[in-house]
Amino acid sequence: MADNTTTSAPAAGTDTIQDSRPNVIEVDSVRKTFTVHKDKSLKERIVNAARSRKHAERFTALDDVSFEVKAGESIGLIGANGSGKSTLLKTIGGILTPDDGEVRVRGRIAALLELGAGFHPDLTGRENIYLNASMLGLSDEEIDSKLDSIIEFSGIADFIDTQVKFYSSGMYVRLAFAVAIHSDPDILLVDEVLAVGDEPFQRKCMDKIRQFRAEGRSIILVSHSAAQIVEVTDRAVVLDHGKVIGIDKSREAMTLLRGLYEEQIVADIESLASDDAETKDEEQKIELCRIVDANVDTSLAKDAKGRPYFPSGDDLTVEISLESDGPVENHGFIIGMWSAENHLVFGTSTHQIGSERLPRFNGKQTFAVTLPAFQLGPGDYTINVAIVERTMVEIARKNRAVAFTVRATDTTNGYINTEPEIEIR
Repeated sequence: MADNTTTSAPAAGTDTIQDSRPNVIEVDSVRKTFTVHKDKSLKERIVNAARSRKHAERFTALDDVSFEVKAGESIGLIGANGSGKSTLLKTIGGILTPDDGEVRVRGRIAALLELGAGFHPDLTGRENIYLNASMLGLSDEEIDSKLDSIIEFSGIADFIDTQVKFYSSGMYVRLAFAVAIHSDPDILLVDEVLAVGDEPFQRKCMDKIRQFRAEGRSIILVSHSAAQIVEVTDRAVVLDHGKVIGIDKSREAMTLLRGLYEEQIVADIESLASDDAETKDEEQKIELCRIVDANVDTSLAKDAKGRPYFPSGDDLTVEISLESDGPVENHGFIIGMWSAENHLVFGTSTHQIGSERLPRFNGKQTFAVTLPAFQLGPGDYTINVAIVERTMVEIARKNRAVAFTVRATDTTNGYINTEPEIEIR
């Protein structure tokens, strides 16, 4: 069994102190593959078989995955879409059987995986409570005693005797989570389904998860939310194409994941730049867009690995160079800054700023937009740039024109960095 603080690519800062708590989950050299059929119909499958054409291929979803979860420990599973997070969670939950390796679980598991999993669409919400709870190991007597509490927590009492096939996705999640937490599990498995519920219910669920942690239960959480991973979990497992590339404390694991995202973003930008070079018949094009740290003139600072980063709180300058084969006038810009989770963090335009239009040019033009003392939270960001006519019609665009990392203190989470002050009054 692999040590729970290291992998084939151990991350820096891993705690090496031995933990005497017993393991409640042991994932040992797990491998899982699926057969992907290329045929779109039975007819195609028959024709391809007759012609000895290969119509299926094997896809490795998990490749030699090993780690342990201690009693009372919360673990995050993080990675890009398709990295194997949900497959691993289903394997731990016993829904999928590994092709190689072994998963050992000690204690009762409650799983919140696919939306509405375990619900029968033709049964009412009340009937599905009994069905789902019995699948989680509760007796009829236990369900009877908890029924009112389950319905109250779900917040859908008015629809509890309606067939669940008429439920919205949010109602599915409410009922599924309510049943799961009332099954008194030792281990709670939570996939991205919590993102479906509305904000008040998400807060309610997160409060319950915090309560579970305080009670010494173990949680495995799959989420794309860096804030959730850092807040809820003790450690995180970073997956990439089915392989474990790092296991570390949650904040350090998110930093490793951001590095992977940045590498992909840079590759995408290079691909886009190559595509731009091939479209030489465009009248206008954005030739270059880069971020300039005002404190280091026209180049970004570098981290230990040579990656550019922006120190939060400095002036952030976006410099944009345009090139055109003919005259351009009465034009302006739109810039948008996006997080690694594809959330808009900041946006502005010449129209919003109330600025004069950019001056007429023929050939090349460079201008800069400065955001003074820009207090960005830690993370990876990209910037999209568009050049527009007076009527706001785009004449040029470059998505993901810039990719950069922000360093900030650990005093806050999220997209805003600040130094909170406490005053007793």
